[in-house]
Amino acid sequence: MSAFDISIELDGVNEIIDVWKQSPKITTEELLRATTEGTLLLEREVKDLTPVGVGGAGGLRGSIAAQEPVVLGDQVLGAVGTSLNYALPVELGTKPHFPPVEPLIDWAHAVLGVPESEAPGVAFLIARKISKKGTKGAFMFSRAFNDKRAVIERMYERARDRIVARLADAN
Repeated sequence: MSAFDISIELDGVNEIIDVWKQSPKITTEELLRATTEGTLLLEREVKDLTPVGVGGAGGLRGSIAAQEPVVLGDQVLGAVGTSLNYALPVELGTKPHFPPVEPLIDWAHAVLGVPESEAPGVAFLIARKISKKGTKGAFMFSRAFNDKRAVIERMYERARDRIVARLADAN
């Protein structure tokens, strides 16, 4: 899976850690809830920003998924990613290189609408351009996170507030 390591820091995180020690069940439940909500939001946003290629919505876009959050010690981890090996070059772009022409034939036909008989020639021209200029990144993962960072931070702030409220109700 292609990955970017992104962390959310909140005001009051030390209080959450203290509460986690007092009531790990409540804290874990609420952090899992916020992490699930955040990763599902990011999955949708990343998919919306992902270019559609030969596979249509079932290609790279369709492969992007939020993973089930996991608890490791005093951390709740969530991830959004894909197992497709070309996701990282689509995300970051590439330096000039001469790519294989065969996949570009399908791409020229499916995405550009080039007739099958002309697709090999167009694919070669695309490969030659990539060999000189590289490719631009779509930055769908980083843009989605940056665009939704404040929303996700508020999800964790609400989780913190729910933890405090639940603890007050329990006492």
